[in-house]
Amino acid sequence: MITLSHYIVLGTILFCLSVAGVFINRKNVIVLLMAIELMLLAVNMNFVAFSRFLGDASGQVFVFFILTVAAAESAIGLAILTLLFRNRSTINVAEIDSMKG
Repeated sequence: MITLSHYIVLGTILFCLSVAGVFINRKNVIVLLMAIELMLLAVNMNFVAFSRFLGDASGQVFVFFILTVAAAESAIGLAILTLLFRNRSTINVAEIDSMKG
């Protein structure tokens, strides 16, 4: 039988992998966005697990709102990334950080 601690450990592993992905890869914006999404999904999995084991549906409703905001954030992030690639011909973070007026 799968217990709550199994879900918590899996969520912790996913969260730590995504934090490592952010710190290890600081050059590619797409990988950074995917690591941030993995962080959100790890937290959402813990919300759903606690909601299920406590018998309260509020955690699952909260996850629904988090996923909605994450989808909007991904769409806006990819739109900004597309514009930056068209203007600068790169998605390297080191070359994008300079602002030109």
